[in-house]
Amino acid sequence: MKKDIHIPISKEVYVAIVHEWNKEFLSKDWNAYLINNRNTPIQMALVVSKGYDDDRKTSTMRYAFGVVKAKGYEKIEMVTEDVLALNNEFYVTYYADDQLYERRFIFEKNTVTKNNLITIPLLEMDGIFAK
Repeated sequence: MKKDIHIPISKEVYVAIVHEWNKEFLSKDWNAYLINNRNTPIQMALVVSKGYDDDRKTSTMRYAFGVVKAKGYEKIEMVTEDVLALNNEFYVTYYADDQLYERRFIFEKNTVTKNNLITIPLLEMDGIFAK
């Protein structure tokens, strides 16, 4: 029965896009990060990302991280300026405390800009959290 199904709420796990210096290309790039602010690690984290609007969409990308340490983070992908003009969705699934958690994170189109930057804890870089 549906009333017997317990769906835990994902807490203390976030996706942020940060504006950081790329030493290789000598430029500032936008990079998406999976952030684990929990006091315990998360395991088998899967991230599915895509960009879209009414008439355009990007390829669907998939990433897997075996373990993301407690109070740790992992870089997901670089996000180009033209993709930031679209809605960007990151669907995150992970195991913690012997349970499966999932959550959808959205960056609405044109909201990832230098004007909206804040300091992202743990990363100590300027960026934007997903909704």
